[in-house]
Amino acid sequence: MHYKSFVLALTLAVPAAFAATSRPSFVTTEIYNYNHPYAAQASAELATKMSKMNGSAFYFYRGTNHIFFKDTTTLPASSYTSSKTAFTWLGGDTHLANVGAQRDSSGKSVFSVNDFDEGYLGQYVWDLRRMATSVVLVGRENGISDSNITTAINTLVGAYVDKLAAFKGNDDEKTFQLVSGGTSGYVKTNIDDANGNTRADLLSKYTSVSGSTRTFQNKSDLVAVDSGTYSMIAGAVPAYIASIAAGKQYAAGYYTVKDIHQKLGSGTGSLGRLRYYILIEGPTTSTSDDVILEVKQEATSAVATVLPGQLPSSAYAGNEGNRVARTAKAQVLNADVLVGSTTINGQPYFIREKSPFQEDFDTTQLSSSSKLNTAMTYVGQALASAHALADKDYDSTVVPYGIDAEISNAITSKSGLQAEIVSFAFGYADQVALDWASFKSAYSAGTPLY
Repeated sequence: MHYKSFVLALTLAVPAAFAATSRPSFVTTEIYNYNHPYAAQASAELATKMSKMNGSAFYFYRGTNHIFFKDTTTLPASSYTSSKTAFTWLGGDTHLANVGAQRDSSGKSVFSVNDFDEGYLGQYVWDLRRMATSVVLVGRENGISDSNITTAINTLVGAYVDKLAAFKGNDDEKTFQLVSGGTSGYVKTNIDDANGNTRADLLSKYTSVSGSTRTFQNKSDLVAVDSGTYSMIAGAVPAYIASIAAGKQYAAGYYTVKDIHQKLGSGTGSLGRLRYYILIEGPTTSTSDDVILEVKQEATSAVATVLPGQLPSSAYAGNEGNRVARTAKAQVLNADVLVGSTTINGQPYFIREKSPFQEDFDTTQLSSSSKLNTAMTYVGQALASAHALADKDYDSTVVPYGIDAEISNAITSKSGLQAEIVSFAFGYADQVALDWASFKSAYSAGTPLY
């Protein structure tokens, strides 16, 4: 079916309750097929991934975004979409561990979305569904009752809808940010923690200085690369610099390579793909302001499983790293000016600063119904901000609409959308629990999973 016909089918389909079913063969096959292409280059990383996924239903969910979007091809559609809302620039892997606080390029600490690997065009409800399902999983793991989780999801969806409506017909999304003074609870703490971080702390964690030279430390999760790999990565830096808009490039000396190591064990879903840290000179020759770049191998977005071709490859020059970079720049106000992409050994890579001023969102801190509910106001607003920024005002050749208006027009009932997302989230969370049980059995039995 052509994707435009598929979008129409999604729009016209009648929503139905999601019925979870046990499907062990499907789960193990999907996990194997998704991870096996990386087995030769990173079997130890994949072993780490499987161990993490075995640890909890939420970690399993984080590691199986590809299953979520495989399911999305057959799941009931929303009553609150249109063909135009299918041009929402999605994060594609929204969950509670993919938001957090960081300092923007203007030096302000803000709370926002922060993961862009699966960035692609699709129905806005897919990001809401995936986020809401994570709320169920995290809430249950934190001992919060289903009734209070329901309240939190309603808060999430309500905040998303209200913020998009506030953006409709104006450019307020171009100034809206979630900052310490406008937030409360754990989100405010998260922002304040990010603001308290220092470059010296990050550099001391990963590097050391000998004489006047700073280099990476050798650690269990940060290892030296061979000379051939070093040269290959260093040789890809000029293409990376060229991927940054000319007006945002620093002087050439800023990007001088000082050291390169491979980073191990980071993330969950992306484990298996190669990740490197590059230490560069930074603004001066002083070792105190050196900069670490994170260089991450990318692949086709899982969202493309549902709408192949919806984001044409010409929009990102056929480079999946550039697709991720464009998503990062589209979805965040005052995005990191070091965001870019390159190709290494024929593979696409996304590059951004390993920021000293980023703070992970610790979901275990959402340990009561009130803490969870308070946080969901800001998570909903952050998601609305990301979607609203990434529309025709960013690139009308990619998203030809004011997406905040299109989504707002499609949501004819806020309470109806809330009920729909709640129903989906609990039903899909039950599916995740069954899938996780199947995975754990296979993992325990030594079934090949990659």
